[in-house]
Amino acid sequence: MINILEVDSVLLEFGSKRILKDVYLKSETGKVTGVLGRNGTGKSCLMKILFGELIPSDKSIRINGKALVTSNRSPKDLRYLPQKRFVPNSLTIKRIFNDFKLDFADLIYNFPEFGKFYKSKLINLSGGEGRIIEIYTILVSQTRFCMLDEPFSQVMPIHVDSIKKLILREKENKGIIITDHMYKHIVDVCDDLYVITNEKTYLTKSIEDIETLGYARLN
Repeated sequence: MINILEVDSVLLEFGSKRILKDVYLKSETGKVTGVLGRNGTGKSCLMKILFGELIPSDKSIRINGKALVTSNRSPKDLRYLPQKRFVPNSLTIKRIFNDFKLDFADLIYNFPEFGKFYKSKLINLSGGEGRIIEIYTILVSQTRFCMLDEPFSQVMPIHVDSIKKLILREKENKGIIITDHMYKHIVDVCDDLYVITNEKTYLTKSIEDIETLGYARLN
């Protein structure tokens, strides 16, 4: 089944400062939706609005045409990887995988060096290693949609390709929304790419639009 998540009519203001207006974004099963924008343009805010963590002045969020009218989100519908650590450091990797009903053998297939961590607590892993656990947890869990905020920025380069392969694998089962300042990785994996500028989202039609919209120079 193809599931579709849409958001529009977003109006987000902090005091007299307007962050987002006239925003539209669509995610669907089988596609990776990339979101780019300079610092402060509202990328993380948009994800928090979708997740129900941030309440704007106005919004319309729909899954398969049905409005999400409360801030409560079911993990079966949507999971969210924030920039900051969200799994308690006191938990063991075994406990995390049991709680999220994940297969540790699949993690080892994608990240072989993590086999030694099964009984370790998250606090005993490095920051990058812990981030891999959180990325995997959100990306592979059963859900209709997942959002990844800065998945590439905190991990070692050696792990980036493995994360990309997981994203491309998991998009067959869910819609994925992803943002990261390492934009070339986003371009590599995304099917649709939005740029946030001037408080709005713009769906790009070609890679050159990134430069036209003032996000980055390609040369």
